[in-house]
Amino acid sequence: MTDKHFSSQYENELHVVSARLTELECRVNVQISQVIEALTHSDVAGAHRVLAAEAEVNALEVDIDHEITCIIAKRQPVARDLRLLMAISKVVGNLEHVGKEVDRMAHRVLALVCSAASYTLPSQELSVAADFATGQLRKALGAFTQLDLAEAVAVMKKDDQGYRDLETLVRKLIGLMIESPQMISFCVELIYVTKSLELILNNASHIAEQVTYVVQGTDVRHTPLEQIESLAK
Repeated sequence: MTDKHFSSQYENELHVVSARLTELECRVNVQISQVIEALTHSDVAGAHRVLAAEAEVNALEVDIDHEITCIIAKRQPVARDLRLLMAISKVVGNLEHVGKEVDRMAHRVLALVCSAASYTLPSQELSVAADFATGQLRKALGAFTQLDLAEAVAVMKKDDQGYRDLETLVRKLIGLMIESPQMISFCVELIYVTKSLELILNNASHIAEQVTYVVQGTDVRHTPLEQIESLAK
């Protein structure tokens, strides 16, 4: 087997893994959109659709990890090639965590509907927070696909604004609980939803970190953002 033939096979296998990762990304993004829609419209059927999709997402995650393991075993990649495969595996893990948070949000929707509460949702704030979280996730995955270090750093830099928006929403919900104790259960469920959105933001940031790992060979977890920015210059 020539080196060229070996390289061609490896590129094809890597393309398959990348395509499966894109498919997983699309499925998770659809789930997020569906669960926010179910929340804002108290849609029980929509929440159940999100939960029903969990098995397919889990199966796809397992398939991707299996493909990565097979490539490593057969091709024994080194340096950047190995880092890329390891990073893809970590990104799959991040998307798995996002999927779990979406499932938790779906259960919160069911709990809110079953409580028969007629309180008004802070729909605007929830929509802004959800849009920001999903937007950051898409940007992080885009940066990873393109191995765009500058875009990855931009994702990490914008995290603070998202967290501030979520904190503002939580404070509003706490204020509602103080003013109207009968709303405590309702607001607690919504606070759990904001926690899930925060964890989605966390995973978007972790995905962005993987770009630096692949491109620079540097693990930047727990590294100050200023140092990460210097690597992108």
